Amino acid sequence: MINTKNKNFKIFIDFDGTITQQDVGEQFFLKFGDAEEAYGIIKLWLNGEINSKETWIRLAETVDNLNLNEFDSFLDEMHIDPDFAEFIKFTEANNFETVILSDGLDYYIDKILKREKFDYIKTYSNKLEFGKNNEMILSFPYEDEECKICANCKRNHVINHSGDEEISIYIGDGYSDVCPAQFCDFIFAKRSLLKYCEKNRITYFPFTTFRDVQKRIEVLKNKTLVKKRRQAQLKRNEVYSQG
Repeated sequence: MINTKNKNFKIFIDFDGTITQQDVGEQFFLKFGDAEEAYGIIKLWLNGEINSKETWIRLAETVDNLNLNEFDSFLDEMHIDPDFAEFIKFTEANNFETVILSDGLDYYIDKILKREKFDYIKTYSNKLEFGKNNEMILSFPYEDEECKICANCKRNHVINHSGDEEISIYIGDGYSDVCPAQFCDFIFAKRSLLKYCEKNRITYFPFTTFRDVQKRIEVLKNKTLVKKRRQAQLKRNEVYSQG
């Protein structure tokens, strides 16, 4: 148990399908790459047959003669959760730090966040640049050789940006959220992350929009004492013991 009046909330948020209403990376490759091949690659990743880094590299190889203007127009059609802006106002009013953790690509993440005026939020993702002929050049500055899921190791970011004196919260929806969520005290889940939590009997709060998340955090904030998730503490301690 900790006294919330003396502690801070640290909030980690997935991007694709959580902040955005669709998985932007997936939709991009289905539209601009070979859709059938891209779908097969994504399926291999979801089945655990290839890791995220290999998935991105293979997906990039399905794209030929990319038109960046068309790409940017495509991004204009990708919308965020209608309650996200109000949620960020709430976190800022309460001095709760938010960090965006994405296993997606910074090119489209940065474009969308800038458009919505949230580009000041600390964000970690994989990198995408373009060559002379608009060929996709990927890099993975936050990969962890031991991580078999994410190319951008979200678990490491959670551990590096939170401590035992804080209440950590994870908000996500997908396969890449499974690992980092388990290291947080409270989990907000939908779609495949929700199914994973149910299957593995991990405590979570279901949500549809960020309004649901805000309401629940308001309740936690107003409690005098909050019980942190024991399994999250054990997992964190296990990593700490490894150095």
